[in-house]
Amino acid sequence: MSTIESSISEYELTVPGMGSDHCAGIVRQTLQRLEGVAEVRTNIASHHVSVSVRSGADDSQRLRQAVERAGYDVAAVRRGAAADEADAAEIEAQYLAQARRRLWIAGVPATLIMLLMVPHMFWQPVPGYLAMVAVLAFPVVFLFGGAATHKAAWRSLTNRTLNMDVLISLGSLPPYFIGLVGFIFPMTSFMEMAATIMTFHLLGRYLEAKAKGRASQAIRRLLTLGAKTARVERDGTELELPVGELQPGDIMVIRPGDKVPTDGEVVEGESHVDESIATGESVPVYKEVGSPVIGATINKEGRLRVRATRVGRDTFLAQVIRLVDQAQGSRVPIQEFADRMTGRFVPLVVLISLLSLAAWLLFPETLRPILYWGAQFLPWVNPQADGPVLAILAAVAVLVIACPCALGLATPTALMVGSGIGAERGILIRSGEAIQTFKDIKVMVLDKTGTITRGEPRLTEVVAAAGVSEQHLLHLAASVENASEHPIARAIVDGASERGVAAAEVTGFRSIGARGVAGRVGDEQILIGNRRLLVEQGITALESLDESLQRLEARGCTVVIVAGDGRALGLVAVADTVKGESAEAVRGMHKLGLHVVMITGDNERAARAVAEEVGIDEVQAGVLPEGKVDAIRQLQARYGNHVAMVGDGINDAPALKQANVGIAIGAGADVAIEAADVTLVRGELTGVVEAMQLSRSTFDKIVQNLIWASAYNVAAIPMAAVGLLHPMIGVIAMTASSLSVIGNSLLLKRRFARIGQAGGVHEA
Repeated sequence: MSTIESSISEYELTVPGMGSDHCAGIVRQTLQRLEGVAEVRTNIASHHVSVSVRSGADDSQRLRQAVERAGYDVAAVRRGAAADEADAAEIEAQYLAQARRRLWIAGVPATLIMLLMVPHMFWQPVPGYLAMVAVLAFPVVFLFGGAATHKAAWRSLTNRTLNMDVLISLGSLPPYFIGLVGFIFPMTSFMEMAATIMTFHLLGRYLEAKAKGRASQAIRRLLTLGAKTARVERDGTELELPVGELQPGDIMVIRPGDKVPTDGEVVEGESHVDESIATGESVPVYKEVGSPVIGATINKEGRLRVRATRVGRDTFLAQVIRLVDQAQGSRVPIQEFADRMTGRFVPLVVLISLLSLAAWLLFPETLRPILYWGAQFLPWVNPQADGPVLAILAAVAVLVIACPCALGLATPTALMVGSGIGAERGILIRSGEAIQTFKDIKVMVLDKTGTITRGEPRLTEVVAAAGVSEQHLLHLAASVENASEHPIARAIVDGASERGVAAAEVTGFRSIGARGVAGRVGDEQILIGNRRLLVEQGITALESLDESLQRLEARGCTVVIVAGDGRALGLVAVADTVKGESAEAVRGMHKLGLHVVMITGDNERAARAVAEEVGIDEVQAGVLPEGKVDAIRQLQARYGNHVAMVGDGINDAPALKQANVGIAIGAGADVAIEAADVTLVRGELTGVVEAMQLSRSTFDKIVQNLIWASAYNVAAIPMAAVGLLHPMIGVIAMTASSLSVIGNSLLLKRRFARIGQAGGVHEA
């Protein structure tokens, strides 16, 4: 490791006011200017900023001051360890409460101003009206309401960055000061407008924070799922401890109705456990000695003793929280478009505002016909107003109607909602880039063993010779194989048990190389093995079974012949069976327009049999683990960079990385999950279809949000510049724009709730 690498320190800042990607861009830009900063990563969902600094000293204060100079308060700075999610949620709640308090403090005087303004303008002049409005508007614009906004705007200007607070300050301060001129010269008062703009700005901030909280609630909901305490056996006694004090190896006692405190393995008892929070599967899963259990799942009926295997940040739930947080903080390539726009947006808006002010001061009569036209259908347009009044109204309207926040929220809110939905349904999407890439996938590559099939042999068929019953044949086979630990032997014994056939005692058991086994069951000498072994042993009547043997082997089964006292009695076939949902999943992939390819190390015959059963389009058999990467590359050469792969084993990890989108079956190896862009916790192939539907829908929402936010600004700013939008209408429209982007993202929840209720795989 180099000296530079070893001296890098990691910091995590909590910035509650970083509410959109526009804000995040300002924070990133500010921190990147600092000497020694290697990397800055922002996450507006959790309001965290992760900074890598090349320095041995503690840079906490330097980073805090830089962000505060950019106009944003810093709630916490941590060095090394990541922020505790519970603390982050508490900070977020405090920020929301602060926004609510500021809104109330500004809202009461602003409401009183409105109550005075209406009769003063339309019925009877109110004595001392101007003085009352000046007094009521002052705390709204300058003190409890607007102070934080102006402070942030000043910091932003002195830091050579322009944020949304700059526009609001420019939209509220000049109108208030211009309104004071009314004490000297008779003129229109603008102080009401200043107070209203600030109040609506604070209302927008509060509603935005509340709505964004709904969009990013996935992590908070996950945080509430975990158990708070655990019953643990120590020194022969049962203690109740906080979950944070658990150690690997602790024996936990879990009673019916209890949450499983942390990941572990059952050492005593049996029960059904509700794992829906982890997998999305509503049917409780049977657990017995040796079964793994996941922290935060619920024990339904039996008493279990469980050995803790993973605690703290290593647990499944903690990993899910990290993956969701990582996805919500990631950036989508399309976001580069929004970044370029928002980076130049505020300076452009200020320029347009100044040009509008100058145009109305210099050429009011040239522009006035526009107002006469607009007054026909816009009640707030007053063509009779003086030129300076129209100039101020137009300039302020441009400032307050501009909304970089809507553009900045377009991508992150859709990612927040999409990744949250995925987490609830057992689909963990690691990054925004994966979402954008996933939507364009044309080829889905499936590993066979453990992905399409169960990954373990099972008894599939029993063929008895003439004069022999299937039950007797299976009884003999199970009795002899019960003495063996070979996977095929276990499959035969388990299959017999499932069919109600019991195994008997066997004597004289012996294994004949790797080709078969022999033993005595009752009075019969039984030999089980392949045809070559039985021919060598002089077994008769084999020819009558050859047709069935060839048929079963053609289907990819492993077939053994059972012989008794020198005569063939029948066949027992074992195969790695196809998962129940695999055919349905492949049909769903075809509906999405995907070309489905199976790559496997198995022989061509076995691979073709599975492919035909589930409807695979293309088979590549006999591919060694190291050859899977080359196979993916060849598909990418044929179909472009639009290839996804699903796998579950250690040998799949390199191929998952090579694919444009790697999808790991959650029940598989940790290394495969780490290599993947998408993880299916439930381990069902139908999740691939649902994940692709989710990625397409999420990306559609991102595009819709960007189009709406861009179209809103393109339409609204010119209207404001020519005097057709009153500033108070503008600030309401600005708030509505941000809320509409968040609301559109939240519609994803409704769509996937319908899919969940309907069940099955749906076409996107």
